[in-house]
Amino acid sequence: MLTLDFTFLMLSIGGLAGLGSDLLGAPLWLQVIIAAAVAAILVLVLRPPLLRRLRRGEDPTLSNVDALLGLRGTVVSTVGIHSGQVKLANGDVWTARTEAGELEPGMSVRVSRIDGATAVVSSLEQPGTTPHPDQEHRI
Repeated sequence: MLTLDFTFLMLSIGGLAGLGSDLLGAPLWLQVIIAAAVAAILVLVLRPPLLRRLRRGEDPTLSNVDALLGLRGTVVSTVGIHSGQVKLANGDVWTARTEAGELEPGMSVRVSRIDGATAVVSSLEQPGTTPHPDQEHRI
């Protein structure tokens, strides 16, 4: 009940409905059906609006690893499949690696995923091209 997901609350209310039917003298098979039906109705009908209402005031800003995904950056030291460093748009310098190839210092990159304490990055530039001077200032 304390997970703020309401699933266990709905199941326990279904169990109480089964208990209530037992107190009224219903046979065991009917108690099970009533408990399951009440729990299913509550989970499917009541839980979604309760969750929407509960999460209405949440801060939509991404945080932690989620905030880093898709973030742009610049290669500080050569990034290969094993090591390297990038400076991200938020000012942090991260240990980085790439899935394939090698990225030279000054190249623009984007974080595709975080693997432990390492940012896995991919190049934003086509091979053999140099970034436009204005693009470097937008990072």
